[in-house]
Amino acid sequence: MNYNNKKFRTVVNSENGETNKETIFEYRQKGNILTSEYRGGHIVEGHLIGLVDPAGNINMSYHQINGKGELITGVCHSRPEVLSNGKIRLHEKWQWTSGNNSTGKSVIEEI
Repeated sequence: MNYNNKKFRTVVNSENGETNKETIFEYRQKGNILTSEYRGGHIVEGHLIGLVDPAGNINMSYHQINGKGELITGVCHSRPEVLSNGKIRLHEKWQWTSGNNSTGKSVIEEI
């Protein structure tokens, strides 16, 4: 699976998450290396970097600046689902590596 030049939007997020429906992720992929810039909603600026396995699963680290001016970091594992319309939905399990180190789940979909 290749995520290059795909855009995603948050559909569902845990209460302790910061992304929402206004957050847009712009993915770039070279080989199995994935990067993204994202912003919108509570996120002023965010970046992620990760590795994509042959099944399209992504293991990534991310950092972001929120609207409060805080720098927050975390890790995430995303599992893809291809929808009937051909778009990709990513089911994510994540954990903050700063602050309270809490965990959460989110779903983002290709737009």
